[in-house]
Amino acid sequence: MTGPTIGSLRVDGASLHYEVRGRGPLLLLIPGGTGGAASFDGIAEDLATEYTVATYDPRGMSRSTLDDPEAEQRVAEHADDAFRILELLSPDRPVRVFGASSGAIAAVHLVTTRPERVRRVVAHEPPVVEVLPDAPDHRALITRVQETLRTQGLMPAMAAFAAGLRKDGGTAEPTAGIRLPPEAAARAERTMSDLPYFVGRIVPGFMSYAPDIHRLRALSDRLVLACGRNSHGELPHRATAFLAERLGAEILDFPGGHTGLTTHPAEFGELLSKAFRA
Repeated sequence: MTGPTIGSLRVDGASLHYEVRGRGPLLLLIPGGTGGAASFDGIAEDLATEYTVATYDPRGMSRSTLDDPEAEQRVAEHADDAFRILELLSPDRPVRVFGASSGAIAAVHLVTTRPERVRRVVAHEPPVVEVLPDAPDHRALITRVQETLRTQGLMPAMAAFAAGLRKDGGTAEPTAGIRLPPEAAARAERTMSDLPYFVGRIVPGFMSYAPDIHRLRALSDRLVLACGRNSHGELPHRATAFLAERLGAEILDFPGGHTGLTTHPAEFGELLSKAFRA
């Protein structure tokens, strides 16, 4: 099977690396964490049998370079990057969008601000912690993680962040018996270099984002909120579930936990395709 078509798009303050596969209506995949475009390698080819599948490295990640590496990162700017890509690849038709984790926050903001350009968004566990009743606790977590990063370094900061995500009695997604595909294991090594940027720039910028509840209610027919079956009690699941409750929406259950896209790619991609056909 032929590989994706590679492109570069100049946007305000950055150059975005993007990849395109398949034919048909556009499906834009927005990665979360440090995954970049490669995080969708396990599902993109199958989805490309139905859609023109586009994904990209978010600004500052991997092959998408920033003009100013120290620039503060804002959700609105990342959502506008997604908008610029869909304008390039599908200027005349509304598109389908999937976002994972921090990418789901960008997708939520995209449908909020550009609803006429979006046919449907599936947002998988956006950590919109500002909607939670205990949001001040999570602001304190973000501050603690940043201070730990400054004074102790990356790995202690990551440990503090991971512990905060499991708050409220939850447990991390079980890994016993899960064998990552070889490409996913290799990708995990490649993305280690993006962790300082993710923890230092993306985490504070995205986890302080407060979605427009009133606006999202009016757009409920275009937004599907999704959670992992194994991530109950974890912070991104709690935040997504609370947002769904505020919107009077049901949650679509996906296989695995917060990283089900990586651990269960075949089942995840099949369910995602069904969600866009519904």
